[in-house]
Amino acid sequence: MDKIRTEGKILIDEFGRERIFHGINVCDKGGFDPATGKRNFEYDWTDGRIEKFKEYGMNIIRLGITWEAVEPEKGKYNDEYLDAIKKILDKCHEAGIYAYIDMHQDLYSGWGNGPGDGAPAWACYTDGHKYTNPKLVWAESYFISKAVHKAFDNFWTNKYGVQTAYINMWKHVAKKFDGHPALFGYDVMNEPFLGSDGGKVFLQLIANLAGTTIADSRINKAKMLKEVLTKGRAIHVLDQYKADVFHMLVNKAAPLVNKFDKERYMPFLNSAATEIRKISKDPILFIENSYYSNLGIKCAVEPIKVNGKREPNQIFAPHAYDLMVDTPAYKYANSGRVKSIFDRRKTEQDTNLNMPVIVGEWGGFSEGTEWLHHIEFLLDLFDSNKWSNTYWAYFDGLLESPLGKVLKRAYPRAVTGRIISYNHNRRENTFSLSYYQDKKFNVPTEIFVHKPIESIETDGKYEIVKLDDESSVVKITTGKGYHDVKIRFEGEGFSYMDHMEGLE
Repeated sequence: MDKIRTEGKILIDEFGRERIFHGINVCDKGGFDPATGKRNFEYDWTDGRIEKFKEYGMNIIRLGITWEAVEPEKGKYNDEYLDAIKKILDKCHEAGIYAYIDMHQDLYSGWGNGPGDGAPAWACYTDGHKYTNPKLVWAESYFISKAVHKAFDNFWTNKYGVQTAYINMWKHVAKKFDGHPALFGYDVMNEPFLGSDGGKVFLQLIANLAGTTIADSRINKAKMLKEVLTKGRAIHVLDQYKADVFHMLVNKAAPLVNKFDKERYMPFLNSAATEIRKISKDPILFIENSYYSNLGIKCAVEPIKVNGKREPNQIFAPHAYDLMVDTPAYKYANSGRVKSIFDRRKTEQDTNLNMPVIVGEWGGFSEGTEWLHHIEFLLDLFDSNKWSNTYWAYFDGLLESPLGKVLKRAYPRAVTGRIISYNHNRRENTFSLSYYQDKKFNVPTEIFVHKPIESIETDGKYEIVKLDDESSVVKITTGKGYHDVKIRFEGEGFSYMDHMEGLE
């Protein structure tokens, strides 16, 4: 497989082609076994899923593992588990799909049979606070659980040596996978959380919500009341919190979040990266935003430094979700709100990070199809930014669902030169690409297409390599200069954007 590295805000391969990646999260958080009181981790990809990912044009996977699975007992690593992960990497290699390792956590730990995941029981230092499972939504414990807050506090301050143990665990993982041809990079921690200050942020957001609702003239109180009193319409109260209002509301909490980014998260990430780089030189290192920046709160992360110098091979991997995510009301997700979050991440990429972006988590799921315009909208947004992405998250049957058909789309995998723009126009049933090539390449531009092709317009020579009855890869050879490619697909175009009441 081609070696991938970063150059400014783009990803390039060993031939100098600009690369775009489109894929999905696969994360086994472990199923709790009441008989043993432990979680079982059973990674087994003998069901043909990697072949399906390839058919659907996916060329990267965010592969989630957990600290509990890797180090169930302090200082004792589960190499049987890591060998199973390595077999998945082997399958990825056979299919030509990259994978980056995500050390996943939610609520710091699974806390036995709780909804979270991450740290093993021995690493949960709560200073006497007891964990209780949430009553309403899984994320509730982030906001009110003293056990979760204190466990994070002790991690960030390295009390009891818990952060050191985490970094040592990562060193073991790096030794295990270093040099694997399918290994793309390391995502050191999923959605880092502030700890006790996270509880303060939650209270501040609630106060901001109340104050904004009362005082902001942009909020139509009469309409809100009408929605509350109309059967089946209460959820539409959130429609009043459009992008501009929502952005102002959440960013009042930015000082605490940014203090965490600078004083806790970045020193940890620099320490972890320095130790990982002693073992594994090539895999790309990922920087995520903190949990609360998923809402659009300013993210104050900086480029990773190894031994005091900027790490040359790193990626910004933001996450963002609409307020409706993880609820049946996700079908009412507001594209404008989520766009405002990603617009802020784009500004941060351009102003203080200067590195490529792979959107690590995005999306959601709901029954029906009335929400799929939101997914189309976000894919188009990523394309306009030249951002790669990994959708959250794979489950059995996803690829065969209407959502899977939206995720299966045309995009440029490798471009000989620098991309100017690209677009998959679902209405017109076309794909277009513009790029500039400043030298001769011995390898072609490669475009994944998801449907049978009616025609191709290009000034270069091309061949079509079939993957199955529908999908193929178009390989185009061009010389120096500006180039435009337009591919028209057979049949009529279709977009869920045309089947909605209006985009917020």
